[in-house]
Amino acid sequence: QVQLVESGGGLVQAGGSLKLSCAASGRTLLSDTMGWFRQAPGKEREFVLSTTWSGRSTYYADSVKGRFTISRDNAKTTVYLQLNSLKPEDTAVYYCACRRNGRNEYDYWGQGTQVTVSS
Repeated sequence: QVQLVESGGGLVQAGGSLKLSCAASGRTLLSDTMGWFRQAPGKEREFVLSTTWSGRSTYYADSVKGRFTISRDNAKTTVYLQLNSLKPEDTAVYYCACRRNGRNEYDYWGQGTQVTVSS
């Protein structure tokens, strides 16, 4: 089992920045993929980006390339999501998730943190 706790959300003006954190605890594995997703009101949840604890593979959604970056601190088993050049359309609840190696689905999810970007 893996427990995930997100933090760092808030209200920011367009063009501003935020840094989200996802603290993982429990049985984390180096081969796990850690992902960030978001869900805006009335919309489907969408993939934002992901990385592995090993750092070998990182993937970004086209909508956030050049603006969002993912990083990790393996010693703290924490994954970070740096949000730059924020736009009102980035407003959503952001979720951290963990996927075991070889699985197609993410097995563990955090409770989410709200990001609101004002115009």
